[in-house]
Amino acid sequence: MRGVFFVSTLFFVLFSGCTSVKQVSQNVAHLELPEVALPTVNIATRDYGLKVSALPGGWQLVAGANDDFSIANGCNIINTGFLPYEGGVLVINTGVSLQYGEQQRRLIESKSGRPVRQVLALNLHPDYFFGHQAYADTVRLATAETMAGATREGGAYADNLYRLCGDWMKGTESTPPALQLSPGMLTVGERTLELIELSGHTDSDLVVFDRQNGVMWAGGLVFNDRVPTMPHARLAPWLESLERLKSYPVKVLVPSHGPISDGSKAIDQTLDYLRWLDGLFTSAANQGLEINQVMRLPIPERFSKMAAMPAEYHRTVATLYPAYETAAFGR
Repeated sequence: MRGVFFVSTLFFVLFSGCTSVKQVSQNVAHLELPEVALPTVNIATRDYGLKVSALPGGWQLVAGANDDFSIANGCNIINTGFLPYEGGVLVINTGVSLQYGEQQRRLIESKSGRPVRQVLALNLHPDYFFGHQAYADTVRLATAETMAGATREGGAYADNLYRLCGDWMKGTESTPPALQLSPGMLTVGERTLELIELSGHTDSDLVVFDRQNGVMWAGGLVFNDRVPTMPHARLAPWLESLERLKSYPVKVLVPSHGPISDGSKAIDQTLDYLRWLDGLFTSAANQGLEINQVMRLPIPERFSKMAAMPAEYHRTVATLYPAYETAAFGR
């Protein structure tokens, strides 16, 4: 939707058009990062044990496990969060299941004492929006590409997650975002946030930046101490998007997966991994290596202890390497 978009005077005003980004110095004074409380999962009662951690500017983080999907962690591996404001609460990402969404919403409304008004899904992957089912009475927002992708792939996501996560998924149905937003400036209460639409991890990767407080919700573009997932990845635009993010004066960065980061540390780590991956695949394809051989190549020590290694790396080889073979030999 273009132009000025109103959803009641207590909600927000959304202006279309891409945010203008001014190149800024990276000599940003780093804050001491707050301690983050991790969830304490109870499998028997299907309690995610969600915890809230305070970030600068009133932002609240609900951290997920830095891990791969498993029944042991309830398949909760995503960082979600919220911002209370006068008249309501803005939520970023709603987790992997109906139960997560319900427990997240109870926690948010209990901690804030305010009703949830808006929910943002930062991309089309299921743990960003499957909890939307618990927010049917709110404004559920995403970009046009994310809305289309979530609608298109929701059924397949559900089938896979029911297989991986078992009873944690009971009652969950894919509930895509319902209202389109455009990149630009988002006014929530008295706060103005920047919405930046980039790509690479998916075709539409939304980033939320609170310039006043230096807090960035980087979505799936940035991983920290966790192997990036690649089911919809395109490395060239992803690298370009990360370089662009480095131009922002970030103090606290929240990746969707992995610990929070000061400044551009997690951006640099993700850049380093993607560049290594691109170089490895290019060299391997030029040498005529097959997929199974690439999967057995040594992993540099700086990446070897990342969460979800080597399983996520193997999935990446299976997903991306065939295109490198085609480029090298026209097969």
